[in-house]
Amino acid sequence: MANIYDVDTYEPQESIGYLMTRVKVETLAALDRELAADPYLSSLGVTAAQFVVIVRLAGVGSPESRKSASDLCKELSYDAGAMTRMIDRLESKGLVRRARCVKDRRLIYLELTEAGQVAYPKMVEVSVRVLNRFLRGFSRGEAQKLKEFLSRMLDNAG
Repeated sequence: MANIYDVDTYEPQESIGYLMTRVKVETLAALDRELAADPYLSSLGVTAAQFVVIVRLAGVGSPESRKSASDLCKELSYDAGAMTRMIDRLESKGLVRRARCVKDRRLIYLELTEAGQVAYPKMVEVSVRVLNRFLRGFSRGEAQKLKEFLSRMLDNAG
């Protein structure tokens, strides 16, 4: 297959990478605004960055799928210090707790508290609203194709 980009004609602000970065930045900014506008979630002070962490923890069901701070750092490309501060803030808000592994006490896993589990569906509602706004004018088929294209790009990254 031929390359999509050529060094001689490459325009960074027109590249797919640039556009994906802008979409990510604008999505997180819109999510921050919507979270702040929701009376319940604003009382918790939840941010888009915190929501991303909560999403990773909400999907954890079995003990084998539990997440540590190190796991989240790898998944989200956060440095350890930033992740520790993020978890500290979520813990102080009562949304996340640290729990020692019973089989290996050196391991500390993260889990949503009851308050985190209650807040999570409300955060999902806000996220769905934001994503639907970003996809306004797309058909379901187009949105599915976009998802497939992005998934293929992620597969190519590996």
